[in-house]
Amino acid sequence: MNETEDNRAASQVLEDAVEKHQADLISVEELIVALHGRGFGLLLVIFVLPNCIPIPAPGLTSITAMPLFFLGYQMLLGHDHPWLPNWISQKKFRRSQLASLVTKASPKLKKIETLLKPRFLAASSAMGERMIGALCLTLAGCIALPIPGSHFVPGVGILAMALGLLSRDGITIMIGALIGLLGFCMTLGILIFGAGAIESFFG
Repeated sequence: MNETEDNRAASQVLEDAVEKHQADLISVEELIVALHGRGFGLLLVIFVLPNCIPIPAPGLTSITAMPLFFLGYQMLLGHDHPWLPNWISQKKFRRSQLASLVTKASPKLKKIETLLKPRFLAASSAMGERMIGALCLTLAGCIALPIPGSHFVPGVGILAMALGLLSRDGITIMIGALIGLLGFCMTLGILIFGAGAIESFFG
C-alpha cells in the first residue's frame, strides 16, 4: 500500500471501491479488502452511509447494523485493528445499491471533507476512540430497531464522528456525538411514547 492510497479521502475510497468491483454482488469482505487495511474510521463511514439517507436502499440497513455494532464494541475495548466474523463478512449486497449510494453521498462527503482539519486532538486520542466506540455501539442498537426513520439521526451522528476520526477533527467528533445523542433520545422517546408523540413534539 503506498502513501497516496493511505491519504485518500473517504469519498475517493468509496468511488474506487465501486469502480473496481463490477460483479453484480459484493461481499462485505470484498469491500473491506478494497479499503487496503484502513482503520475503524473508514469502515464506520462505509457501513453507516446507508443509514444517512431518509429512505435507505431496501435491506442495506439490516446488513450494516451488525458491523457497526461489532466495530463499536472493538473500539470500546481499545483494539488496534478492526475484525468482523465470517457470518457478517460473507454477507453480500448488490453493486447497484452501493453505486447508487456512493453517487448520492460522494458530492456531499467531498464538501464536508474540505472543512475537516486536525483540531481538539483529545477527542481522537485512544481514550476518545473508546468513547466513540461506546456511542457507536449504542447507536448501532438504535439503527437495528425495526422503527421507520430511527436509523437516520443516529446514522448521521456516527458518520460525523467517523469523518472526524479520519481527519483527527475533534470538533466534528463532538458535533457527531451530540447528533448521535439526539438520535438516541428520539429513538428512546419513540419506544416509550410512540412516533406520533415525537412528531407532535417537534411540531
